[in-house]
Amino acid sequence: MSGSRKKFDTLCIHAGQTTDPATGAVMPPIYTSTTFEHEAFGQAGEYAYSRGANPTRGALERCVAELEGGVRGFAYASGMAATAAVLELLEAGSHVIAQQAIYGGTLRLFNQVRRHSAGLDFTFVDFFDLQRVESLLRPETRLIWVETPTNPLLDVVDLTAVAELAHRHDVLVCVDNTFASPILQRPLERACDIVMHSSTKYLGGHSDVLGGINVVADPELGRQIAAITSGVGSVAGPFDAYLVLRGIKTLALRMERHESNAQAVAAWLETRECVQSVRYPGLPSHPQHALARSQMDGFGGVVSFQLDGDLKAVGEVLEKLQVFTMAESLGGVESLVGHPATMSHSNIPAEQRRELGINDNLIRLSVGIEHVDDLIADLDQALAR
Repeated sequence: MSGSRKKFDTLCIHAGQTTDPATGAVMPPIYTSTTFEHEAFGQAGEYAYSRGANPTRGALERCVAELEGGVRGFAYASGMAATAAVLELLEAGSHVIAQQAIYGGTLRLFNQVRRHSAGLDFTFVDFFDLQRVESLLRPETRLIWVETPTNPLLDVVDLTAVAELAHRHDVLVCVDNTFASPILQRPLERACDIVMHSSTKYLGGHSDVLGGINVVADPELGRQIAAITSGVGSVAGPFDAYLVLRGIKTLALRMERHESNAQAVAAWLETRECVQSVRYPGLPSHPQHALARSQMDGFGGVVSFQLDGDLKAVGEVLEKLQVFTMAESLGGVESLVGHPATMSHSNIPAEQRRELGINDNLIRLSVGIEHVDDLIADLDQALAR
């Protein structure tokens, strides 16, 4: 692991050859121009109109593609726009298999938007039983959607096994890699076809930019997504692309601190009597801990735990926290605390949430890069009764 760590420390700085060729600027300029002069009549250059290609966005796309080990990247205005672009690959009537307990926004897009507007059919299943997943494949199945670690329960899915299953049936695999980042997990190296990020989270890393990224392993698939992206136009603006690219420069350093803090916080939470259970892939108690160790280069910065108390008790704890900020999102340098049942997964009916294990007493921590002693002290005072 130490060798790959050193490599990715360097790649975060230099991936994608982002030095500006025109001026030698070590950070690419923010090209705000929407249109570019043609080289001659009937001869457009690499850049013609910014929806199709922009130099600042291109620098970000090359950088993340190299970090993920892909051939081409695409930057979008949000993580949901990146997810929607993958669905645009599918013909009306196509079937998609996805995990049960995934990000609430993804579930909403699948169930409430694309099921109706695009005529797609979705089946949600527990990915720990791959025989069951395979039994649900149909002739019209075109995509398997994977999220690992999942939001908010931090389940870990065997990417190699899913890719092998999918490719036996000529089905694409897309992996939401937001929680891990390419520093800790690279799904394309495990034969998956597309990797997606909400770059709002760890890639940007400072809670100041909205964005999404897709990276593909196959050039032909890249050409298809490029046509979709240009046609739909849900691309990242140049300033947003610049902010994400700037954030990536410190990604390796930040992920190291996020992980070490999260590991310590998770271990501490396991010692508290008022905590029923803790979910963190780096803990031996996690049901997929061995898989996480073999598949990932680290365990990330998100910790979820169930409080021994009701919804009122959860609210009291969250309101007492002082270093952790109660807010949506994750992956920034600051520590955040969220309540999935009333935040990220509030659009899911309560009965369905309970079936997925997203109970009212579940709390999700996005562990930041502050000093770990201050984080634990903050949790200690908030949990004191």
